[in-house]
Formats: sequence, structure tokens, C-alpha cells
Amino acid sequence: MIIPATLCYVRKDDFVLMLHRVKKTDDMHKGKWNGLGGKFEKGESPEDCVIREVSEESGLKIINPVLKGIITFPQFDGENDWLVFVFQSNKFTGELSASDEGILKWIKKDKLLNLNLWEGDKIFLPWVFEDKFFSAKFVYQNKKLIDWTVTKY
Repeated sequence: MIIPATLCYVRKDDFVLMLHRVKKTDDMHKGKWNGLGGKFEKGESPEDCVIREVSEESGLKIINPVLKGIITFPQFDGENDWLVFVFQSNKFTGELSASDEGILKWIKKDKLLNLNLWEGDKIFLPWVFEDKFFSAKFVYQNKKLIDWTVTKY
């Protein structure tokens, strides 16, 4: 089965809002830092999903999120293929609120790759801030990156 999802990197000046996934015991991302996002709900577009997910996870309402890329993660959870629409947003309203998913923190952009990220995130994260669009595939086995490909436009 293919699971459509979104991932968003919200920016404020030289900082990026990141989520340290430490609150849920059954979280496949436990201990990792991620952008904000999640699975589509019925009838949603990628933009609908990312706006809703960022709001649910942070209290911020992003405005005009920009689609930066699409990533396929074959059998990422050991069973399903994930199709992730990756966004960036630097326009938002609202106040940051606590997240049920983990701890939110503004991280200086040049320090992002020092965080405990998935191996593939360290590869694609710089692309999110480039003036190009990308399509990529990251193949994991037992939570280890074993292969990846990318096309940049």
C-alpha cells in the first residue's frame, strides 16, 4: 500500500522549526528530529494536508507553503511505501504551542545536519532550501539507508 504524507520545514529568519520525536513510545521516528507533517486525510490535497498537520503539531498556520520535492520511501515501515510531499514555508501566523508528537525547537539552519536525523534526511534537507525541485527515492532496510536516487529540476 502507498501512504501519502507531507513534511514541512517552517523557517523564521535563519532558523527552522524542528520536532524532536520523544513523546510516543510506538513512534517509528522515536529519538529522531523531523520537520512537521503527517498522513493525508480523506479528500485532502498535499497543501491541505501540510497546512493541517503543521497547525495540529505546532499551533502555527502556514501561508502559501512551497512544494520543494517528492520522496518515495519503499517499505519504510517494513510494509508500506510512503510517498512524501516535502514543503518549505516562511510565512505563518499564530503562536507556537506544545506538540503531542515531541518537543518543538527553532534550530539554526546551519546546525540542522548536526541533529539526530534519519540518514536520508541529511542528504535531502539541503535541497529543501535550494531554488530547485527534486524527486527522490530513499530505500531503508532495518532503519538503515541502503540506497537512494534523486533527480533535480
